[in-house]
Amino acid sequence: MAERNNIVIIGGGLAGLTSAIHLCRAGLQVTLIEKHTYPGHKVCGEYISNEVLPYLRWLGADPAILEPAQLSRVVLSVAGGRTITSPLPLGGFGVSRYTLDHFLMQHAAAAGCRILQDTVTDIRFSGNEFAITTARHGMLQAEMTIGAYGKRAALDTRLQRGFLQQRSPWLAVKGHYEGDFPEQLVALHNFSGGYCGVSRIENKKVNICYLVSYDSFRRSKNLQAHREEVLYRNPHLRRIFENCRPLFPQPMTISQIAFGPKQPVDADVLMTGDTAGMIHPLCGNGMAMAIDSARIAAELLTAYFKEHKYNRQQLETAYTAAWNKAFKSRMQMGSLLNGLFLKEKLSAATMRALTVFPALLPAIIRRTHGKAANTYTS
Repeated sequence: MAERNNIVIIGGGLAGLTSAIHLCRAGLQVTLIEKHTYPGHKVCGEYISNEVLPYLRWLGADPAILEPAQLSRVVLSVAGGRTITSPLPLGGFGVSRYTLDHFLMQHAAAAGCRILQDTVTDIRFSGNEFAITTARHGMLQAEMTIGAYGKRAALDTRLQRGFLQQRSPWLAVKGHYEGDFPEQLVALHNFSGGYCGVSRIENKKVNICYLVSYDSFRRSKNLQAHREEVLYRNPHLRRIFENCRPLFPQPMTISQIAFGPKQPVDADVLMTGDTAGMIHPLCGNGMAMAIDSARIAAELLTAYFKEHKYNRQQLETAYTAAWNKAFKSRMQMGSLLNGLFLKEKLSAATMRALTVFPALLPAIIRRTHGKAANTYTS
């Protein structure tokens, strides 16, 4: 007979672990399934807006103990090198996924979450219950399921998710470095066919993560050649790479990245983080959005199980509405900014406008960020 849970969470990244901590604190029986071991590196910008700090502290998972880099300014450059600098509204912090995911996993386990290292091979919903098949632990049953398995997975095909029909024309590249880079600064440097984020993380390391279109990359024979032929045309990127020493033997890469719309609820699964939708990295706020989407899902699931406030259909409707309210306009702004800064003439015109009206940049940043959840600020 299959083991039964209140909730099964598929995926143990930021969204999955955060929701696990929250739900276990509420006294619910939670199993989290993650295919990779902890700790591990992930391709990620590794910047988090301070908007989620009150919530993480409420969960008992204050990241201050990890000694993250404190980030308070942003510099933006177009491909030719012209820049504009602005204060970073709310501020943020830089911490590696290697460190943060492991930290949150330990808190989830301490809160009572059962964590399985396994791969979900199938998921079916029938009779108001999920049957979740795993490669090593057999079948699990759950009343509710959270999808937190990231950008794209074989499970999306099993669920017949519509976004799989979209083009996925992006490659992401990430590495850690040591070298001279300003404290407290988040840099977003554009180049032909993409853009690159640079900021410090814990232990004074520098994270460099960039997104490039296949159309740009395929003209070069490898990553190093593409960097020298394309990224180095932006003088800021040339200087950064030439003055930093890589800490990874080779940069990490992921492909088939798509930014088109997904559904926050698909096949009756509540989707969180990148599984529900990805904001363009130019906006630099995907990590905070993952954590905040986990909060929304956990709050509603707690009301469902503990207060019997919703039936399943009402819960799914409420989650979709709350997700759209929190993130839909941010996603649209991200798409708009991506379109502006990937076209050289448009990016130059945008930069000129920002130079004349510098207050526009913080205003734009606010449109891609949220506010601290009032419930958790006391």
